Amino acid sequence: MNKPPIHLPFYVKASLLLIGMYYFISMLSIAQDIILPLIYAGIIAILISPLVSFLVKKKVNRGIAILGILVGAFVVVFILVALVSFQADRFGAALPQLADRIQALFNQAIAWFSGFTNISTKLINEWIAKTKGELINNSGAAIGTTFSTMGGLLATIFLTPVYIFMLSYYQPHLIGFIHQVFGAKNDHKINEILTETKAIIQRYLVGLFAEIAIVAVLNSVGLLILRIEYAILLGILGAFLNVIPYLGGAITMFLFAIIALVTKSPVYVLYVLAMYTFIQFIDNNYIVPKIVGSKVKLNALVSLITVIAGAALWGIPGMFLAIPLTAVVKLLLDRIEPLKPWGFLLGDTMPPLVELKLDFEEISKKIPWTNPLKNLKK
Repeated sequence: MNKPPIHLPFYVKASLLLIGMYYFISMLSIAQDIILPLIYAGIIAILISPLVSFLVKKKVNRGIAILGILVGAFVVVFILVALVSFQADRFGAALPQLADRIQALFNQAIAWFSGFTNISTKLINEWIAKTKGELINNSGAAIGTTFSTMGGLLATIFLTPVYIFMLSYYQPHLIGFIHQVFGAKNDHKINEILTETKAIIQRYLVGLFAEIAIVAVLNSVGLLILRIEYAILLGILGAFLNVIPYLGGAITMFLFAIIALVTKSPVYVLYVLAMYTFIQFIDNNYIVPKIVGSKVKLNALVSLITVIAGAALWGIPGMFLAIPLTAVVKLLLDRIEPLKPWGFLLGDTMPPLVELKLDFEEISKKIPWTNPLKNLKK
């Protein structure tokens, strides 16, 4: 005799869901030193899988093909790190002068604030000294956290290449395991989900790397034209920060403005802000739609929340992983019938907040002085 299904009240289902989410997020936080290298390795393994498959078809041993790709990638990364390190050494050597310049500007700001509010500079300096002392006293825990973070980062750096090799080498074995878990009757659905997941990660990452390269060049060229110090270092750093939606752009603009204020006259702050605004216009209206495209169809609200949540959970690595991981989750939700409304919630069906497109041909028709010969003929 079959028992009728048990229907739980909504508040019980909601409570169980919240408890499950709490324990799941706690596990992700506790095991981040294990999970983060695996996630990075899985994404990179998916990214290089077409090249591995190509070499395997050319009768190259799978292990040798993966090892050769990793060595080539290591050489490219080493060259980029060497280039950035050269600029970073120059920046480090100039830090004392920059610190003195920042302190002078800070004293000027205090004097201006004192005159504007009629609060004596002595009281302001005493408050700053007191706050600085409290920060120093509470820095012990921060130092311990920093060492812990550095240890986790080093573990990630050393473990990720090993995981990449293992995941790439055992890829057929792992795919076979997934098919066995879900049964032969779901082979078509599993193949579809795996193919789309692989495609979305590959296209997104390839487009993202292309965007980073283009924005880095634009940033560096713009700063070099303005003769801002450490242009290449700032340009590359700004391009990587640009990956973080909304927050990265604000941090980059603030960083560029501070360096311009410290190393140049105040008017260069306006030049830098105008340059960066123009680059962001090109990035948002031409680079992202044409290169990155709509491969990750997440709305702006979800993107912002996931980036902040990723930072709270895993720090800076979580900020960079938030968007691609959420895109994969949305893909899975869209493929499971009862969960499709949640996939719809993560997606974006609204028109853009601001859509600015320049049709130069249409503009030229509306401006009479664009063709002076036409007026002469009349």
